[in-house]
Amino acid sequence: MHKVNLIDKFAQITDYWNPHIAGELNGQQVKLVKFKGPFTWHHHEQEDELFYVVKGSFVMELRDQNIELKEGDCLVVPRGVEHRPNAEEEVWVMLFEPAATLNTGNTENEFTKKELNRI
Repeated sequence: MHKVNLIDKFAQITDYWNPHIAGELNGQQVKLVKFKGPFTWHHHEQEDELFYVVKGSFVMELRDQNIELKEGDCLVVPRGVEHRPNAEEEVWVMLFEPAATLNTGNTENEFTKKELNRI
C-alpha cells in the first residue's frame, strides 16, 4: 500500500490522450490522462466511466448537449452513451473505470491504447 501524489504523477505524463494506470481496486482502474483538442466519438457497451477534472477544464460533447467540466468537477458517462471529450487547453483528468475498458470504446483508431503503462 502506498499513497499516490497526483501532481507528481501528472508531471510524468508528456503526451495527450494516453491514459496511465495510477491504481487498481475491485477490478477497477484509476487512470490519469492529459487531454488537449478533440478526442474521437465513441461509446462503451458494458462500462460506465467517471471523469474527474484535476486541473484545467474541458467539454464533454454528447449528441444532444455539451457539458463543461472545470477543476473539481466529475461526470459519470453511462454505458452506451456516445461521447467525445474536447479540451481547448491542456487538462488533467482522472478516470475511474473497469480494468477492461478500452479508451476508445466501440471504435479503434489512432487514439486507441490497448496496453497502458503504470505510473
